[in-house]
Amino acid sequence: MSCQDGTVLQGTLFTPQQGLIGAVLMGPATGIKRQFYSNFALYLAQHNYAVLTFDNRGIGGSLQGRVQYSEASLQCWGEQDMPAALDCLMTRFPETAYHLVGHSAGGQLIGLMHNAHHISSVFNVACSSGRLRNMRFPFVLSARFFMNMVIPLSNRLFGHTKAQWFGMGEPLPKGAAEQWRQWCNGQGYVKTAFGKTVHSHLYDELAMPALWVNAPDDFIANDANVADMISVFPKMRAETLTLRKEDYGLDEIGHMKFFSRKSEVLWRHATDWLDRWS
Repeated sequence: MSCQDGTVLQGTLFTPQQGLIGAVLMGPATGIKRQFYSNFALYLAQHNYAVLTFDNRGIGGSLQGRVQYSEASLQCWGEQDMPAALDCLMTRFPETAYHLVGHSAGGQLIGLMHNAHHISSVFNVACSSGRLRNMRFPFVLSARFFMNMVIPLSNRLFGHTKAQWFGMGEPLPKGAAEQWRQWCNGQGYVKTAFGKTVHSHLYDELAMPALWVNAPDDFIANDANVADMISVFPKMRAETLTLRKEDYGLDEIGHMKFFSRKSEVLWRHATDWLDRWS
């Protein structure tokens, strides 16, 4: 798929065998490749939803050349990549309901999409402002170290952030990592950039229903940070759902494990929500 600025992205389309109910755009977390969501996408396809997973520019199959030369940013992921992916989904599956399943950044950036008004509902997982000030001890110490020490130093030494060394997905283009650092140090995540680098957005306009799902063992998307991110969408019809690992016999949900095959017991929450708004 091609973005408005000519950047080509790699994606994978999951098509139901029969009875299309709706189409889902899978918005990936920062630095996470599309393959991470394959089992979840297959599950949705088995429940009659078409799903498009994709790699943001500078990540996975959408990395062109060496990562240190990538000019990708969080902002262009929201302004260019996600709209292109939604356009692709709408072209392949016209005349249906479109939904966003956003994981972390994949839900945070929806307000930067110029075509977000086509989305009927949002199902956000581990999506929050990631504000460092709202994180609890002792996790906040490692979070501050990564954001304010590792990112600047790695960018200076290597020309990109070695996020993979810290279990944080793929190597990150320096612009994406630096913007991530700035936004997590502020309030309201992307709101930090309003009037600075972000001059046009839909955060004040989006009014679709949205379910924001988090877990108590997610030390990033804690309740305070989820509320902080929801506040950036003043018109959005937001509901929240907290999933406790012990209620489902799971060892961990955290920030990443919702999409693990081991957490399939949780996925009915997604299909229940999508069915409600399709």
